[in-house]
Amino acid sequence: MGIADQMLDVARQAKQASRVMANLSSAVKNDMLLRMADALEQSAENLTGENEQDVQAAEAKGLSSAMVDRLILTTERIKGMADGLREVAALPDPVGEVTGMWRRPNGIQVGRMRIPLGVIGIVFESRPNVTADAAGLCLKSGNAVVLRGGSEAIHSNTAIGQILKTTMSELGLPDGALQVVTTTDRSAVLELLKLEEEIDLIIPRGGEGLIRFVSENSRIPVIKHYKGVCHTFVDASADYAKAESMCINAKVQRPGVCNSMETLLIHQDIAETFVPYIASAMRAQGVELRGCETTREFAPEVLPASEEDWYAEYLDLTLAVRVVESLDEAIKHIQTYGSLHTEVIITRDYENSQRFLREINSSVVMVNTS
Repeated sequence: MGIADQMLDVARQAKQASRVMANLSSAVKNDMLLRMADALEQSAENLTGENEQDVQAAEAKGLSSAMVDRLILTTERIKGMADGLREVAALPDPVGEVTGMWRRPNGIQVGRMRIPLGVIGIVFESRPNVTADAAGLCLKSGNAVVLRGGSEAIHSNTAIGQILKTTMSELGLPDGALQVVTTTDRSAVLELLKLEEEIDLIIPRGGEGLIRFVSENSRIPVIKHYKGVCHTFVDASADYAKAESMCINAKVQRPGVCNSMETLLIHQDIAETFVPYIASAMRAQGVELRGCETTREFAPEVLPASEEDWYAEYLDLTLAVRVVESLDEAIKHIQTYGSLHTEVIITRDYENSQRFLREINSSVVMVNTS
């Protein structure tokens, strides 16, 4: 069977199973997710063994430490996947929820009710935990899901998918509702993107190149964002110790994920003291800094930043730093260079925090957190 026929078969199985999933009760779906969580934890030794093959291959290819970190499955991360499924199980069931009801002038009553989409295709890179996370969300909402991960995580993704499918089979549920594409042939993605009769929505998760490829080639509606150029603005009123803790966490904890901080903005009124303070703290964590002229005035060891650095999604231990004159300039910088992903303000000024929340139009906007 060729790749095109394989993907058509996968999608058709998912389509057929989606009709069953759409009508499952909340109790059945929640029980399924809880059993999946237990099965993942019970299979931790097997999963880490499969994952080691992916990690070794990635290291042999010379991938960066941050990219390798995205691949690694530890016992703690497996527990995190399991806990994520338990959290999804605890969420209210969206299927059947009536979100609006009104009566027209002619007396007809009109309502809006949430229903499953059908089959969701998710194309992603690197992080094998996406296999469980995406499956849990799609299945809880009554959908079937087709998952196509990157070749760098093929052993991990296949193993996770098989554990979840086995749980479904044991419960008498159609395991076709959860399909993990096991071929690493790149043409498989192209074939999936043609299946508009079987797949109802495509969600790409990964680097900008992958997302643009999916968007440009898909016949199916796509939900996307291109990259995560995420900012933290340290306002003049910020508490230094708290700002340091939040900034270190935002950059260092998982530099290879899309909501890690890529640009740090610092108010000029605190630049003379905070720039060398945070620069020293970042260097101690192995972070390479690239700064504007004012940043380098107060921390001469910082490398000069170019215009490209303000647009950069490093996904590594590299950080752009810019000193801005005001909150207005910080907002303007984010609006100019940001990718509408995640932005943070660290401040003790309530009015500034509220302006930041109102005027920044990113998907996630936060105050005083990482």
